[in-house]
Amino acid sequence: MAKNFVEEVSWRGMLHDVMPGTEEQLNKELTAGYLGIDPTADSLHIGHLVGVMLLKHFQEAGHKPYALVGGATGMIGDPSGKSEERNLLTEEILQHNVNSIKNQLAKFLDFDSDTDNAAVLVNNYDWMKNFSFLDFARDIGKHITVNYMMSKDSVKKRLTGEARDGMSFTEFTYQLLQGYDFLHLYNHENVKLQMGGSDQWGNITTGTELIRRKAQGEAFAITCPLLLKSDGTKFGKTEGGAVWLDPKRTSPYAFYQFWLNVADDDAKKNIKIFTTLDKATIDELIAQHEEAPHTRILQKRLAEEVTRMVHGQDELDMAIKATGILFGKSTTEDLASLNEDTLLAVFEGVPQAEISKADFEAIENYTDLVSYEGLVFPSKGEARKMIKGGGVSINKNKIADPNGAVEVSLLQDKYLLMQRGKKNYYLLKVNA
Repeated sequence: MAKNFVEEVSWRGMLHDVMPGTEEQLNKELTAGYLGIDPTADSLHIGHLVGVMLLKHFQEAGHKPYALVGGATGMIGDPSGKSEERNLLTEEILQHNVNSIKNQLAKFLDFDSDTDNAAVLVNNYDWMKNFSFLDFARDIGKHITVNYMMSKDSVKKRLTGEARDGMSFTEFTYQLLQGYDFLHLYNHENVKLQMGGSDQWGNITTGTELIRRKAQGEAFAITCPLLLKSDGTKFGKTEGGAVWLDPKRTSPYAFYQFWLNVADDDAKKNIKIFTTLDKATIDELIAQHEEAPHTRILQKRLAEEVTRMVHGQDELDMAIKATGILFGKSTTEDLASLNEDTLLAVFEGVPQAEISKADFEAIENYTDLVSYEGLVFPSKGEARKMIKGGGVSINKNKIADPNGAVEVSLLQDKYLLMQRGKKNYYLLKVNA
């Protein structure tokens, strides 16, 4: 084996619970293990990444990872850690979500290798869709008692008044369905380990119990801690909502900025969890960071590693360049090299105005341009004064002559970036 998986995830702070005998099993032989992902959206968000990184480290340790996309269980909803029942999704929407998630997982896991530990993606809908309720009740339900199911914390919390409407039978059966997934994979794929978040421990151990009772086999479990930020709030949430892996939902620039702006304590924790950098490299980065925290060396390396892994080197380069445009020194060439999506992501929320191409071409001088519809300056007099003082730039070029004829190249053939002072940006869109 390339490395000891349990030791690896332990020093990274990714180990919460481990069933006795698990480490011995992994050290004994190549082992297949799985982790479930709920396809309630057509993209993973960074809250999923702890589990995905578990699978990645598992594969790098020489074991065989199975990513289970819950097409069947996603139709029901898991009560763990939630106080309300989930909206149920249609089969068509779920299939779309599954296909999208497959593509994202391929950035972390090697599905195409011809080695014994190539990753495999499975969908529990494939084995649940033709399983009748009567067959399930007879063949599976009889092996797990209600007393056993009621003892799980995820069920107890829902039944002791934390939820307004209690818990439906549908959600109550979730742990049995998840347990059957483990049994099915054990029987058909020789999967002996299930991984998940610490809130999944009850569901996972239901699976190991079902395997013991029905298949007379031995199975194992590992969970990782639920990640909170240093201020106690939920990891992965921002004022704008979740941080998604899909660039259409969260731009690569915004994704990069999220990691760049994490608190120091979170950066020390996150760089262990969300990168594959080795311990010596991480210890050195933390030491450098503590000598000069203001340089944010840890956040920069974290943001680079995760953005590269999710979006690729080209988008990372674009995000770094875009960050320089907004917060550092940059050139007109840097600005012109941004694609439209990145440009709009960088300047999201800045004042904007639109102008027809004909009206734009009719503007005679820079004073008229920067005072157009009061976007940058409310009056021409104020515009002239600031231009003369060297306080106005267009596309990162300083304007010197208030009466100079307008000579500018449009960004992406349609935008002008105007700047007043160091921090005030304005975007003018020229419509064809």
